[in-house]
Amino acid sequence: MSNVVDIRNIKPTVTLSKYLQGQFSEHLGTGIYGGIWVGKDSDIENVRGIRSDVVRALRNIKVPVLRWPGGYFSDIYHWKDGIGNKRTPIVNTSWGGSLESNEFGTHEYFDFCQQIGAESYLNVNMSSGTIQEMTDWLEYITSPYGPMADLRAKNGHEKPWKLRFVGIGNEEWGEDGHMRPEFYADLYRLWQSFVHQYDNSQKPLVKIGCGPNIDDFNWTDVVMKNASEFMDGLSLHHYGLTDLWDKKGYAVGFKDKEWDSLLYSIRKMDYFIHEHGLRMKRYDPEHRVKLIVDEWGDWLHAESGTNPAFLQQQNTIRDAIMAATTLNIFAKHAGLVGMTNIAQTVNVLQSMILTKGNQMVLTPTYYVFDMYKLHQDAKFIAAYSDNGDPINYSISEKENNYIISICNTSLNQSNNLTIKMTNAVKKPSYAKVLHSDEKDAHNSFEEPDKIYLNDFNNYQINGNEINVALDDKSIVTLVIPK
Repeated sequence: MSNVVDIRNIKPTVTLSKYLQGQFSEHLGTGIYGGIWVGKDSDIENVRGIRSDVVRALRNIKVPVLRWPGGYFSDIYHWKDGIGNKRTPIVNTSWGGSLESNEFGTHEYFDFCQQIGAESYLNVNMSSGTIQEMTDWLEYITSPYGPMADLRAKNGHEKPWKLRFVGIGNEEWGEDGHMRPEFYADLYRLWQSFVHQYDNSQKPLVKIGCGPNIDDFNWTDVVMKNASEFMDGLSLHHYGLTDLWDKKGYAVGFKDKEWDSLLYSIRKMDYFIHEHGLRMKRYDPEHRVKLIVDEWGDWLHAESGTNPAFLQQQNTIRDAIMAATTLNIFAKHAGLVGMTNIAQTVNVLQSMILTKGNQMVLTPTYYVFDMYKLHQDAKFIAAYSDNGDPINYSISEKENNYIISICNTSLNQSNNLTIKMTNAVKKPSYAKVLHSDEKDAHNSFEEPDKIYLNDFNNYQINGNEINVALDDKSIVTLVIPK
């Protein structure tokens, strides 16, 4: 199949925010402990207990923002358990009933963000917490003075941290509260009133409300109608499934039909964003309130031999195709979507990184983010994704370069894309491809480099056109000087 896109007369007006490539780390399984935190006395290379190999890998993909501490876990999290020399352990009733040591708390989170170069996105506990607990936490983090600032200094950090994003509640429509949208909207109005700006030298805090469960359009309508004037963002969660929720497929060894069913599920993101956007526009015509997709990715069966509640799954070329497709959908809606956070960064669900002891493996999804980082804060030119077309793409412009990322989602068919440009096309200064003949190719601790980025040269330049030929199951990124 051959497709043609003409960008000759497009004048960019929208920016592809760097926040579209955000991450999410929750206290779940080995996502934090073993994945990020190994402790200061560990034989694994670390800086203040945070493992250095993971830091280096995440710095490389320029993680713009990290959501923490959950997710579901945030609704049982009480921040004072995780500060000071003596931490208070709790039972993690959100994820498997394991013991949560609280060794990784507020200080460690901000240290980790600084080490990887990411901004902070804090999800506060609305379900079992209190407004006073939230205000104390915000004061502890951001205030230059006061009793909480004194406590922070006593615990070893005199200066305030920089906090950018605050999420008020998580999935309050589900087990986090079983709330109705009317009730949540009123609670949100109350809670957000106490999200104080303690340090006026910092950028204003971005307040994010709890949005709908996938296609619950009534939730969006009610919450926007009653609370949109008090919020800057509304969250949305959507995970790709191969079948029903209780019949999730496996990450490896899957049948061909599960490639198609997962792709179909992932592509629903386009529909959800569009439909929720229509409801949001009723009350916010200029889209001042952004849609924040702070949980997304593939949710498959846990890897054999692991605790099912720890949600550790292998990561294949199929996951990479799903990630690229989703990032292209986000680009398509860049005027509405303000931030996204893939679930999750290390060892959980569709992760960037897998760790085991002192070993670390980069996943195919990691390499997608490595390519797509070139789009961060670029001017949006074009993006395309359609549930009936195997090709989807993003095209942007940055620092006098065109950045072109194309994904061929077909399991067994090569496809072409021809791009028409205003001037004669120059030779790409960057050309990489992620591809495998095996539909479930992945990196393991035994074979950590089975799939990775390769140089790409399967293109033809003819005047002001470039034709890109893509193998099946492949993602290509080109940087072309203007």
